[in-house]
Amino acid sequence: MTDMPLPRSAELRRAAEWPTLLMLGITYGVWAVATVWVSDMSVFLAIALCAWAAAQHSSLTHEALHGHPTRNKLLNAALVFPPLTLVVPYLRFLDTHIAHHQDENLTDPYDDPETNYLDPMIWDRLPKWRKAVCRANNTLAGRLILGPVIGQISFMAADWRLIRAGDRRVLAGWLLHIPAAASVVWWMVSVAQMPIWAWLLSVYLSLSLLKLRTYLEHRAHDRTTARTAIVEDHGFFGLLFLNNNLHAVHHMHPSVPWYALPDLYRTRRAQYLASNQDYHYGTYAEVARKYLFRAKDPVPHPLYRDGQGR
Repeated sequence: MTDMPLPRSAELRRAAEWPTLLMLGITYGVWAVATVWVSDMSVFLAIALCAWAAAQHSSLTHEALHGHPTRNKLLNAALVFPPLTLVVPYLRFLDTHIAHHQDENLTDPYDDPETNYLDPMIWDRLPKWRKAVCRANNTLAGRLILGPVIGQISFMAADWRLIRAGDRRVLAGWLLHIPAAASVVWWMVSVAQMPIWAWLLSVYLSLSLLKLRTYLEHRAHDRTTARTAIVEDHGFFGLLFLNNNLHAVHHMHPSVPWYALPDLYRTRRAQYLASNQDYHYGTYAEVARKYLFRAKDPVPHPLYRDGQGR
C-alpha cells in the first residue's frame, strides 16, 4: 500500500518503547507463573493462561521483526528468543512476514507466504477429501480447530522444499530455532509443574487464537489497498493482537508501534475506510456471527487466471 503521510506525533520513535517492554515482562511472567504454580491449583486455568501468553508473545514477536521495542535488531530478536508458540522459527517468521508486506502481492497464491488462497489450477487437481478439508478450513470454526495443524504442515512442507533446493537461509532459520525451542522445552521439563499434555494443548490453543486474527485480514480484490481489513475491536482481542486487528493501518504504516495505531486510526478513520473500500468489522463477535460455520472466501483465488496472476 502507498503510505499515508504520518502526523508528527506518530513520526516520533522512542529509543526504548516501554509499553512493549512492559508487555514482554507481563507475558513472560504470566507464562512462568502458569507453568510453575497455577497448574497445581487448576490445570485448565494454567492452559488458558499459557495459551494467552503464547499468543501474546507471538504478537510481541511481530513487533520485534518490525523494529520494536528498540532500534537494535539483534536485541529485539533476543527479547523474544524463547518461542512460546514452539513451532515457528523467528527468522522464518521474519522473512515470510516481510515478503507478505509486499502489498502488490497480497493474496497471491505463490508470492504471498501468508495467503490461504490456492491457484485455481492446483485446486482443480486436488482430491475430494483435500477439497473438503480446505473448505472446512475456510470457515471460522474450521480455521480455529483445523487451522493450526493445516497451516503448520503447509509451512513446514514449503520450507522443506526450499531446504532441499539448497536455500541456506531457510535452513539457518530452522537450525537457529533448535536452541530457542530447546530453552522452552528445558523449562517445561526441568522447572515447570504443568503436565506436558496440558502445555502442548495450550500451544495449540495459542495458535488457534492467532488464527482468529489472520482469518479475514486479507481478501482478493483488484485494488491493492482494498485487500486489507480493519476490525475495530479494542477490548481483549485488541490487546492480545497488539492492535494488529487494525490491519490496514499497520500495512500502511508498518514501522508504527502497536500502541500508536489506535490514535492514528481514530484521527483518520474515514480516510482508512475509504482506502480499503470499507472492508471492516466492528468486533470479532461480529466476525463469529457471520462466518463461524460459513466460509468468507472461496479456496481457489477468484481473480487468479491461468497461472498469469491477477
